Amino acid sequence: MPEVKTKVTDASVDDFLNSIENPLRRKDAQQVCALMARVTGQPPRMWGDSIVGFDAYSYQQGDGTTATWPMAGFSPRKASLTVYIMPGFAAFGDRLAKLGPHTVSKSCLYLKNLAKIDESVLESIIREAYDQMRATYRR
Repeated sequence: MPEVKTKVTDASVDDFLNSIENPLRRKDAQQVCALMARVTGQPPRMWGDSIVGFDAYSYQQGDGTTATWPMAGFSPRKASLTVYIMPGFAAFGDRLAKLGPHTVSKSCLYLKNLAKIDESVLESIIREAYDQMRATYRR
């Protein structure tokens, strides 16, 4: 199995966020970064060259090797701001209905414009997902 390429780095989160060309995406990313830092109580760290992560957990992959990933994180992609909800969305159906315009995949929440999102709902989803991850991986 190839080695995981997305690892925590010493790169500056502020430099990364300030380098985002789209001013709306840059503002949204800075806002989500502050929200996640508040919710997790952890400092942001760069994971690879485009993911901002908070805290970390290790898990065993199918081949038996161990990998590490952030417990909470986001990436300001060109098409949307991607928020990583690591436990998935099974417990969040009622809140997703109140969140505002978004799409989801397995553990990704895609937001095009944070101004159209209910930030208190977003915060509650991130908080519960982070708490679930801590309960599962911090024994």
